[in-house]
Amino acid sequence: DAIADCVKDGDPRVQIAAHVALQKHGKGDAEAVAQYFEHADSNAREAACQAIGDLGQAAVPHLGAVALRLSDGTWCVQREACRALGNHGEAAEPHLGGVAKC
Repeated sequence: DAIADCVKDGDPRVQIAAHVALQKHGKGDAEAVAQYFEHADSNAREAACQAIGDLGQAAVPHLGAVALRLSDGTWCVQREACRALGNHGEAAEPHLGGVAKC
């Protein structure tokens, strides 16, 4: 399948997009996206936060890791982490202290 092949692409943003597409079709895993929170490339960390924000209920177990990105050294990662937490509403409530510090 073409989407599954994209998981092996050299660009981590393409890999993340593929994981999200697979998740939305019931074949993916939010855990696969969460592994990018620690990636050396800030674009990958930003894309991972954005993806977790869009994944819905499957992403809730990873909101603590998203909250850690609020202190990322790159502002666009912080922005997407904040947005991701906001997208999860009440599920993100335990992490609101990190948003206040941001």
